[in-house]
Amino acid sequence: MTFQETLIQILNRFSETSPIFLWLFFAFSNFAENVFPPWPGDTITVFGGFLVARNLDSFGWPELITSTLVGNLSGAWVMYRFGQIFLYWIKKKEFPFKDSIYDEKSIEKTLAWFQKNSVLVVLFSRFSAGIRFFVSIVAGIVKMDPILFFGCFGVAVILWCGSLIVSGFYLGSHWEYILGF
Repeated sequence: MTFQETLIQILNRFSETSPIFLWLFFAFSNFAENVFPPWPGDTITVFGGFLVARNLDSFGWPELITSTLVGNLSGAWVMYRFGQIFLYWIKKKEFPFKDSIYDEKSIEKTLAWFQKNSVLVVLFSRFSAGIRFFVSIVAGIVKMDPILFFGCFGVAVILWCGSLIVSGFYLGSHWEYILGF
């Protein structure tokens, strides 16, 4: 079976899938990317744009955009809440290697820097896979205003995931041309 035949088979399978399942799949993917960084959420988001371009009757722009936004914001909320709890827990807990990972001065310095630059850090965090996982946690630790955090995070998701979705859409709408190469 050729790559093209395999892809057509996958697309046919997706076109037969319930729109609710597709919505949940893309929401879960974006949620998982926030709480488990190795998850290939960006790749799946690009694939969502590809699917929209292939004109699935049951899954279009509104479904992909809302599932992406809800999944990302839900994952960020979980990590934000984790951050609110984590620093308090690590300060109070005693464990064998605590001194090697916990330095009050360094943490205070880092948190002060984050508070000063929080809006820019949150806005640009989506563009770096290495940073995006930690930003929600640190925002929770410093108790960044939740409305400000989720507003900035939402804008960042729209910018980053929007560019991924549009790229996937462009790929999907020019697929036959690409296969000609």
